[in-house]
Amino acid sequence: MTDDRRQRCGILLREHRAILFKVAAVYAHDAEDRHDLAQEIALQVWRSFASYDASRPFSTWMYRVALNVGLSHARRRSERTQPLDDALADTLGGGTPIDEPDERVAWLMRAIGALPPLDRALVMLHLDELSYAEIASVLGIAESNVGTRLNRIKQRWRHTWNSTN
Repeated sequence: MTDDRRQRCGILLREHRAILFKVAAVYAHDAEDRHDLAQEIALQVWRSFASYDASRPFSTWMYRVALNVGLSHARRRSERTQPLDDALADTLGGGTPIDEPDERVAWLMRAIGALPPLDRALVMLHLDELSYAEIASVLGIAESNVGTRLNRIKQRWRHTWNSTN
């Protein structure tokens, strides 16, 4: 990689570092594991940067790389990840701390953590306000599949929320 590309990669990684932490928070159990996963994602972004097409949004490409690393990490651990806990809350929402999440936020974090890995990624991208087309591009699924999966998740959550409240 040329010095210019190396410098550009470093700048883009710093600008979009919240993606690293969000994906690590969704696919890792504890602080040490999240830190290791974030480093693994950064390394893979660095190694793969030559394949980045600058005519497309960097964040979309980085999400794809990060989610692939996160999904691989979850498969390697060969265990279902546990629901998100309060320790993860400070890494969600672009690094904005949530000292004492209200009941709805805590419920949502547990619900996201209980989803299968692909659905966790789907919800995370949706909460980051990516369009269905962008989510489809990142996850490598059809745009219609994005809408269908999100609607099913929302329906299950509405039913569960209404049953418990």
